This record gives sequence, structure tokens and C-alpha cells, in this order.
Amino acid sequence: MQKRIAILGSTGSIGTQALEVISQHADIFEVEVLTALNNVDLLIEQSLKYQPNMVVIGNEQHYERVRDALENQPIKVYGGADAIGQVCVFDSVDMVLTAMVGFSGLKPTIEAIRAGKSIALANKETLVVAGELIMKEAAVNRVPIIPVDSEHSAIYQCLVGEGNNRIEKLILTASGGPFRKRGLEDLKKVTPEQALAHPNWNMGPKISIDSATMMNKGLEVIEARWLFGVKPDEIEVVVHPQSIIHSMVQFADGSIKAQMGLPDMRLPIQYALSYPDRFKSDFERFDFINYPSLTFEQPDTKIFRNLALSYEALKVGGNWPCILNAANEVAVEAFLEEKIAFIEIPGLIENTLNRSDFIKAPGLEDYYNSDLQARRVAQEQI
Repeated sequence: MQKRIAILGSTGSIGTQALEVISQHADIFEVEVLTALNNVDLLIEQSLKYQPNMVVIGNEQHYERVRDALENQPIKVYGGADAIGQVCVFDSVDMVLTAMVGFSGLKPTIEAIRAGKSIALANKETLVVAGELIMKEAAVNRVPIIPVDSEHSAIYQCLVGEGNNRIEKLILTASGGPFRKRGLEDLKKVTPEQALAHPNWNMGPKISIDSATMMNKGLEVIEARWLFGVKPDEIEVVVHPQSIIHSMVQFADGSIKAQMGLPDMRLPIQYALSYPDRFKSDFERFDFINYPSLTFEQPDTKIFRNLALSYEALKVGGNWPCILNAANEVAVEAFLEEKIAFIEIPGLIENTLNRSDFIKAPGLEDYYNSDLQARRVAQEQI
């Protein structure tokens, strides 16, 4: 039988590439659900091509347009944010690829886990915000969470076959983004267009800005802590400009395993969808001759303060990672709209952390409330 996939966020970078992977293996994968927030035209185009059983447009203002465009198709159309989580629980869904951006991915991911669906996790914010809660829910419901982020997929692959062998350290690699060699004075002049121009990866605007500020790596540190059950001081970040080694695991005996390949998100997407199997692909192959030198650097956390703030939020714990994430989402949007400067992003986040209410042992409702408060506090600074 085909594996029936629900793609939450099908019109984004991960979602569109996931559909490419599914197209290459149409005999194995079937598109069961497609969802989008606002990108009506692409959602309709995808629906006509892939013929899912269900489609959800998160912004209800666009519901009638999607419904009318698909009225002659055998496709059920729903509208509203709540519907995104509701369609995940149907028996016809085997796996949920969570490719939504930001905090919005938390609720549908929890609903999918509670319904016993396998999770291909591309929404790192879910674990950043509520990592402990999510991993407990996954354990209780015996649901596998297979990471899609290239770094966490790399670690996941390195751990296959290692059983209970003790991890000494996880080494997350970072490209360094477009401003790796720039000083603070240069960063004062950065425009959104410059920050969106990532040297190696093709990503959406939010993740591209996070990469430029190194917040993306900070969020990945927090995500790794929960995915792999390690302590904050057992996670190291190394800048690797070529983006060939996607991450590494150092074991108790000092051995290091690395997963390598060209920077192409389709590979970790396919691995997550097909796990534990590896399907043949026509992706471009890595050739060592084309990369005679692989280099590594220490990240500069004085210039790229978001990485340091992420480690601090992880060590403080409680709802601090949730506040960090909310403040960052507000800051990124403000920068893209040219309301704040690039170098003001870390300060806005730090101030929001210090001005928001701290909760040591938050529950699910606390996360929602903390997110709302942090966004309000962050907006007041803009």
C-alpha cells in the first residue's frame, strides 16, 4: 500500500520540495492532505495536480475561492486554522509532514501525535517552544518523530545502528549565512534583499533571515536538545561554509560520524518520508574532487548574538525558548518590512526575554499565553 502523506504548509519551500520527492515515487507515496495559509493560487495548482483527498486554506477569507476552484474535483475543501489540525487525525493519513513556519505548527503537530500519526518534522519551532511536552506526547502515543532539518536528519542518520552507545557531543554545522565575514559596522547597512540571499540553501524568507542572524542555528540547538535527549553543553555549533557536512555525532570513545552531501533539502525530506528505507533518487551527487577543501570556524556570538541568546534560553528553560521564538518571529517580520534594522533584531529579542513573565514549568496553555505576551512585548518596542 502507498504511504498517505499530509503536508502542512505545502506551498512553502519544504512543502514544494516534498511534492517533488513524492512525484519521483508516486508508486510509494500518495498525497492525502495539502494545507496553506494564504498562497491560494499555488494551493489550487497543487490540488489539481496531486488530487489530495482534503485541502485546507488556513486563512478563512480565501475559503470560497479555493472551494469554487475545486468544486468539480473529488476534493474536500476546509477553511480555518483549526481545520489544519483536524484533518490530520483521519484514518486515511499515515504520516504528517509539518512544514508550517513558526509557532503556528505547534497545535496541529500535537493533534497529529495524539492521533498516532508518524511525524516528519520540518517545523523546528514546535520543539523550540514545547520540546519537553512534545517528546512526552510522542513517547506516550508511540509516535516516531523523524527530523527533516538537514542538520537533525544528519544526526538521526548518524545514530542509526548505534543503539545505546553514549553520545559525547552533537556537532551542528552552520553555513555562517551571507554575512559570515562582516563586522558590526557593515551589518548596520544590511537590507532585507541582502539578508535573503543565502549562499548555499534555497529557503523561505523567515528561515533565510534566521540563517543570516544565526537564530536558525540557535533554534536548531534547542530542537536537538529535545530530539536527541542531550544536555545544552553537549551541543556544539561549528561554522562550515561549504555546507557539505550537515552535522556530526561524537561518541564516548572519541569517534565522530558525519553525514555528508550537497545542500539539497530534498534528500532529508525523502529520508524522513521513506525511513527506514533509502530510495533511489536522481539528486545531484557529491564529488570530493569538486571540494578539495572543507573548512571550519568558530561562530562569532558577539556579532551574531542570537546564537548566544538561544543557548541562554535553553539553559534557563521554562517558557524562555517560547518567548525567544515569539520575539524572533516579530523581529524578523519587522525587519522584512524595514521597520527595524538588521542589527536591532538581537536587542529586541533580549529585551522581550527580560520583560516577559517567566514560567518555570509551563503547560500547553502557558505556551499559548507566553507566545501572545511575548509578541505584544516585542511589538511595543518597534
